[in-house]
Amino acid sequence: MSSLLGRCMLLRQLKPGSVCITAKRFTFHEYDNRGGYQGPLPPFKDRMRVGLAELKKEVKLWCQEVKETLEGDAIMIAATPGQTDVAWRFRQPQSLDNWITTCDSDHNEGFSHCSLELNQYGNGVFSGRVDLKVPKSGKITRAGYCNIKTKNARKSFKRESYLDWTSYNTLIMKVRGDGRTYLLNIATRGVFDTMWNDMYNYQLYTRGGPYWQIAKIPFSKFFFSSKGRIQDEQCALPLNRVTSFGISVQDRHGGDFCLEIDYIGVEYDPKHVEEFAYEMYSLPSGIARV
Repeated sequence: MSSLLGRCMLLRQLKPGSVCITAKRFTFHEYDNRGGYQGPLPPFKDRMRVGLAELKKEVKLWCQEVKETLEGDAIMIAATPGQTDVAWRFRQPQSLDNWITTCDSDHNEGFSHCSLELNQYGNGVFSGRVDLKVPKSGKITRAGYCNIKTKNARKSFKRESYLDWTSYNTLIMKVRGDGRTYLLNIATRGVFDTMWNDMYNYQLYTRGGPYWQIAKIPFSKFFFSSKGRIQDEQCALPLNRVTSFGISVQDRHGGDFCLEIDYIGVEYDPKHVEEFAYEMYSLPSGIARV
């Protein structure tokens, strides 16, 4: 109301024929949850055909949810110390349907390419080539990234959901790398639009050569970022609001890469008691988080 009153008083002071120019007000509102990378929707008829084709699968998923709710036992919720609960494993070709691959060339922002395939041993192979060459459009100043991520957790009939990892405190991965550094991404998409890009990251250092490595990374080591920028105001990973997990290659070194993945899981380590590894502090009022 006060803003409207101020505008009315300003209009009364203007002379006839003059032009009123007001400053544009910027807010934190995000009108697009994909940051402008979402293409045009298919025709309504095609969407209806795809939706009806998935109806049988959604009903089956709903029945499974009801069964799990009726059979759920609160006593079994607590995780067993030292026992790995595998979240994602590559054994069947259908397991690849849970993952999405993206790179800068998908949006005409670079020339990198990548793929996620199943090898003869039943392991997932994330491979491709990082190209640092920048397109000549004049809009892009840096290029060269490839990424895989799981599809967002959801319930039946496309209802959004979360992965609940509150019983665990450590991420476990069995991988065979190429010496590169990979970025692990845990997304915690919130209800409000200002939280759509909330992400927790940590560096995965791999060994070159033919040997497997088991990486154990406490969740307390993951740092908070948004839209690729590390935030000044850090906070612990909300383990009850995990939506997806991803792996990125953007180490500013061009060339081929290859990461073989056996499984990705979570574990409870009773010896790890750290809540958060980084300094947490409150910014003064009126200062936006960057």
